[in-house]
Amino acid sequence: MAVLCATGSPTSELSAEELRAGLYSAFDRLGPRQRVLAIPPDFTRRHSFAGALTCMAYEYFQDHLVDVMPALGTHEPMQPRQLATMFPDVPASLVREHRWRDDVVTVGDVPAEFVAEVTGGLYKKPWPAQMNRLAWEGGHDLVLSLGQVVPHEVIGMANYNKNLFVGIGGSAGINQSHFIGASYGMERMMGRGDTPLRRILNYAQDTFCGDLPLLFVLTVVGTNVRGAEVVRGLFIGDDHECFELACRLSAQVNVTLLDEEPARVVVHLEEGEYHSTWLGNKAIYRTRMMIADEGQLVVVAPGVRSFGEDPQIDRLIRKYGYRTTPEIMRFVDENEDLRANLSAAAHMIHGSSENRFNVVYCPGGLARQEIESVGYEYAELEDMLERYDPTRLQPGWNEAADGSRFYFIRNPALGLWAARRRFEV
Repeated sequence: MAVLCATGSPTSELSAEELRAGLYSAFDRLGPRQRVLAIPPDFTRRHSFAGALTCMAYEYFQDHLVDVMPALGTHEPMQPRQLATMFPDVPASLVREHRWRDDVVTVGDVPAEFVAEVTGGLYKKPWPAQMNRLAWEGGHDLVLSLGQVVPHEVIGMANYNKNLFVGIGGSAGINQSHFIGASYGMERMMGRGDTPLRRILNYAQDTFCGDLPLLFVLTVVGTNVRGAEVVRGLFIGDDHECFELACRLSAQVNVTLLDEEPARVVVHLEEGEYHSTWLGNKAIYRTRMMIADEGQLVVVAPGVRSFGEDPQIDRLIRKYGYRTTPEIMRFVDENEDLRANLSAAAHMIHGSSENRFNVVYCPGGLARQEIESVGYEYAELEDMLERYDPTRLQPGWNEAADGSRFYFIRNPALGLWAARRRFEV
């Protein structure tokens, strides 16, 4: 079957009608389906336009769309308000919560020899391919995975089979996948579709999922000259080619390369979307390759009130902090609680500046002592909102009151920003 839809360009602005037409055409080619499971992203990826596409899928299949399972990963379950915002036309009775520690099955193990080969020997254990039991054993004749392809710190480019093995994956698979990515180095992967972890997930899909009726619906999202989020591309298919096409477009749309490295970068985290550093540290991941040595990253985060999405991971972040990679690796070697939560260890590595630049956090719900205890600097939110009013700043270069220049990013989830010399190596 391969690719059923591939449309878009770096300048396209696909309308709702064009998205519906592409989706419906792909469904028509599939033929009738009786039991459909939709796996869209959760609210943290609401900019993906996958919410609207999920609603369109329900319009098409009606009563034959029997289950909708947001790909939470380790995130908090979606609240009723979030579900109503992202999936307004989907009955709430169809929504199933993914419980990543409980409702999973291991569908196979990627051999240690293959893992060692693709990671260059950095990780030498078999990787467990895990998936929610409903997706694996639910008797669906279509498993519809929806989401956005965009640069990502763990795997290079987000979505595709990551939606299955991480988004609705289990504790062991999630922990190890994040640690593999962190060990290999996110700056070697972000913005690239072919990475060690992607090869591992591709192996799992090719080897274990041949009988699973998968269909991937992938968007590429950018912003137009008016600052509005628009769909630049839509790709629908059941194999790697679909993802690879989306990656090529995302690299053009979502990667911003700079010849000048800003000494100061300011990132705004929308209050309703980012309520933890687990989510909000996209501000660090997606900008770290652009910031000058000894520069400063200011994270204006009115909604951030915790470190982890999960109480257990929150405690670990508070205990160990966002330290350098060698420090976190030593903590893993010496502490069982961190070895049992490798995704937390990976997250701490991702959130570290490696002492190359300073991170100044301005949260709405964490105190100075809390922020400083994990290794960041602290600034009062009100002061930073007055100095860096997001309603007045333009994306890109701005001039401060003292005449100095800084680079402003309104939503770090939409891309990757890098100095050309750091990316093109």
